[in-house]
Amino acid sequence: MNRRDFNKLMLMAGVVGTAGIPLGIRRAAGQTRGGTLDVIIQPEPPVLVAAINQQAPTLTVAGKIYQSLLKFDFDQTPKPGLAKSWEISEDGLTYTFHLYDNVTWHDGAPFTAADVVFTTTVLLAETHPRARGNFARCDSVTATDDHTVVFKLKEPFGPFLQCFEMSSCPIMPRHLYEGTDYRNNPHNATPIGTGPYKFKEWVRGSYIRLVRNDAYYKPGQPYLDEILYRVIPDAASRSVALENGTVDLTQWGDVEMFDVPRLKQLPHVEFTTKGYEFYAPLLWLEFNNRIKPMDDKRFRQAVMHAIDKDVLVRKVLFGLARPATGPVSKATKFYDPKVKTYDFNPAKATALLDQMGLKPDGDGKRVSLTYLVPPYGEVWMRFAEYIRQALSKVGIEIVIEAIDIAGWATRSGNWDFEITAPWLYQFGDPALGVSRTYVSSNIRKGVLFSNTAGYSNPEVDRLFAEAALAVDPAKRQELYSEVQRLLVEDVPVGWLVELDFPTMYDKRFHDLVVSAIGVNDDFDAAYYEG
Repeated sequence: MNRRDFNKLMLMAGVVGTAGIPLGIRRAAGQTRGGTLDVIIQPEPPVLVAAINQQAPTLTVAGKIYQSLLKFDFDQTPKPGLAKSWEISEDGLTYTFHLYDNVTWHDGAPFTAADVVFTTTVLLAETHPRARGNFARCDSVTATDDHTVVFKLKEPFGPFLQCFEMSSCPIMPRHLYEGTDYRNNPHNATPIGTGPYKFKEWVRGSYIRLVRNDAYYKPGQPYLDEILYRVIPDAASRSVALENGTVDLTQWGDVEMFDVPRLKQLPHVEFTTKGYEFYAPLLWLEFNNRIKPMDDKRFRQAVMHAIDKDVLVRKVLFGLARPATGPVSKATKFYDPKVKTYDFNPAKATALLDQMGLKPDGDGKRVSLTYLVPPYGEVWMRFAEYIRQALSKVGIEIVIEAIDIAGWATRSGNWDFEITAPWLYQFGDPALGVSRTYVSSNIRKGVLFSNTAGYSNPEVDRLFAEAALAVDPAKRQELYSEVQRLLVEDVPVGWLVELDFPTMYDKRFHDLVVSAIGVNDDFDAAYYEG
């Protein structure tokens, strides 16, 4: 028994607070079947259906259950997913996908083109904050036979293929969802997908267990017997679990960033920041533009001048980020480095607040606002504490409010906040992951990750619409540069950092991070070599 196997037994005894979780057995070598991958999931997702919820923990687990038509390489080149091939007409209006003909749902029903038509034209239009806009561009979506789907667009849309990444378009089983209340469908509790791993059980507060789909359409795959997602609320216990080998994989914010420099040096641990290229997560302060004084851009500009983003990167995020300059990440197409920047300058912040008439009271306080902290770990509380400290120096009192993940999602989606700090994904193109935050047509109460700030600017709407339809990359760059200029001036949200999330895993596992969505991909090629 080696050290990590011993720690497995200790884990069963509750040493890190996860007693009762099944013990995985490893017996595979090379790309042969066998082995259990133990993974931390933090925080526990509210649901496992990607079509219903797009929060990070949901997508990480659901990515093994549900699939879409395409996958994407690190450079975001499309690869086959449920579609084995595809064609685009010369005029850029017709996309034809040819599906694998041997795919079945986890309940044994055949997967067909009808599932794709239902998902893209009906279900996601009601439940998905981005898919609704993406597929509204279609004039028609038809199944020409059981394994061919044809999308005809009203106008050319350059990034249309990127709409078929898993989190953007998880294909759902029509035979289980058609005509039902999607958000309350009983199958949401026992999800049925086409992916390489099937849902087995979920013990709330403890673990989620997925097992190999023996009917998977790729011969011999997947290789792992099962994946255990362990819910370990305590940050110190999560780090200990990776350090001692009681878990094999941490991702996103599972491990507090202050622990990363130490953990990535462990001899059994592989460290990478690859696998987040498609998302390019960008973190900002989200101001509720409906509430005074945040309805005044001078206030928002003042906040930008009051925060030292270099301190956030060095002292709070331990180098796992870069200062952000605007709405488009440096990792995303059409980023413009020439836009106006906000230097750290409390004197400018104070001057702007004075111009607004926000005079300090006897205690030096100009205004008090509540900061709703995303519940993703201690680092985000530290992040909030830095913001509170920085803004207090210019007379803005920040009252920190902690909340659970479901509550945060509900309140953010329903505009029930003053300030919060989400990080959103860019999805490879501003038309897919950026415009949704700023266009007035996406101010949709109850829909998380839409334009929840409530910002509206007709010129911004026009530029985003024209850029999405433009075919010439140079023209798109021109339009996106102009919209970046406008947004950076208006500061509808306060862009702070571009995140480099760490992924750390046991070196005996291979092919865990093989695409631009990394740990959110399906792991159908992952294997254990003990």
